[in-house]
Amino acid sequence: MTVTDETAVPLRHADKFFIGGNWVAPSSGATIEVIDSSTEEIYFRVPEAQAADIDRAVTAARTAFDDGPWPRLSHVERAEFLTGFAAGLRDRAEDIGQIWPRESGALHVIAKYGAAGIAAAFDYYASLATTFPFEERAQPSSPGDFGLLVREPVGVVGAIIPWNAPIGLITHKIGPALLAGCTVVLKCSPEAPGDAYVVAEIAESLGLPAGVLNVVTADREVSELLVRDARVDKITFTGSTAAGRRIASICGERIARCTLELGGKSAALVLDDMDLNQAAATLAGAECMLTGQVCSSLTRIVVSRRRHDELVDALAGAFSQVRVGDPFDAATQMGPLVSSRQRDRVEHYIAIGIEQGATLVTGGGRPKGLERGYYIEPTVFAGVDNSSTIAQEEIFGPVLSVIPVDDEEQIVATANDTIYGLNASVFTHDVDRARDVARRLRSGTVGHNAFRTDFGIAFGGFKQSGIGREGGTEGLLPFLETKTVILEGPPADYR
Repeated sequence: MTVTDETAVPLRHADKFFIGGNWVAPSSGATIEVIDSSTEEIYFRVPEAQAADIDRAVTAARTAFDDGPWPRLSHVERAEFLTGFAAGLRDRAEDIGQIWPRESGALHVIAKYGAAGIAAAFDYYASLATTFPFEERAQPSSPGDFGLLVREPVGVVGAIIPWNAPIGLITHKIGPALLAGCTVVLKCSPEAPGDAYVVAEIAESLGLPAGVLNVVTADREVSELLVRDARVDKITFTGSTAAGRRIASICGERIARCTLELGGKSAALVLDDMDLNQAAATLAGAECMLTGQVCSSLTRIVVSRRRHDELVDALAGAFSQVRVGDPFDAATQMGPLVSSRQRDRVEHYIAIGIEQGATLVTGGGRPKGLERGYYIEPTVFAGVDNSSTIAQEEIFGPVLSVIPVDDEEQIVATANDTIYGLNASVFTHDVDRARDVARRLRSGTVGHNAFRTDFGIAFGGFKQSGIGREGGTEGLLPFLETKTVILEGPPADYR
């Protein structure tokens, strides 16, 4: 396999781990090849963490929490570092714009400008230092006593991120964790570790106290050591539901805290008053984002039977016109999938859809003229049975399933008929109907006439789409433990 010129990779220490405030040599010579998804060439290599490296990172984080200054700084003092991370991300936006498309297939324009926008999340968490009630007066049941409700850091956090949108997920994990006063071991995905290295370089430039943020890359077996380590108080994980079940069971064994942002099979409910061309254009455009490699993608399109064929025609027309190609080409609307394995997975599901009787309307193969890179055609299935595999299992690629039902009541029931509950959207020109239907959906987010999620409010799922929320003040709470303090009288600053 051809190797890209690694001097072109905008990372200074890709051959090391960031542990204890320093770039340290790995414990072994094992490495991970990061593959450019659009060329299939080796982009760069990083060391693969072994048990000794995980132990070293956890030790550094534990020491920094138990003995270091970080948890004892004020929230305002910690917020200054978050503001520094925000500025650092804005300065490194072009670097992320180079890394993210090559690792995961994101369009360059999304990667570069998205990174700059994601920096605002660090600013937001910094602002909570002066607005969030980390300590507030509470009235005890016993007369004469003085009560306080105090929210303190949960401790050492193991943050495990996937490959599809690493910079955003890193930000919404370490931002609130650091503000709370936690220390962190950030475990990168083998497919896409680059953004985490950028964040580590920013941490170093800010003079973040040693051990507060530690960055390693490992595969699943070694990553499990982080989950099992009794010195780690909390795991925050984004990834598949299957992996989430495993993590939850391990955390349950030792009563560790965990936040799990897992899979989805999200429904778009197209009501009978909706303009179908508008709905089709919106849905096809949204599914281009990250080549459908988004847990909250609207991939189950539920519509009344009498409007099914018309919607399918509109979707096929819109989706088949999507320009697939080089993520650095300004004319490209959808880039490649992350890896050969992921493309094989998507193709496998397409084959299952055909085998189980769904009608392949458009796509289903590899685009002509793109012999290199992990590309797949935008794909639409019609007449999909909601109990079928492609309607129930997360594909994580640009594959839409149109599901016909008898009436609008059945649209809601069908949308809820899944083990997942991450996202949904109601397509109707009536705002009041949209809200009414939204209240009936078992979903962590419900949008209106578009793919809509908002980490500024809260993001997470019902059912097997996860536990807990990320973003907003809801995303800060999982990194805090609540303590009740009852005193005989008010302390000086409350008198």
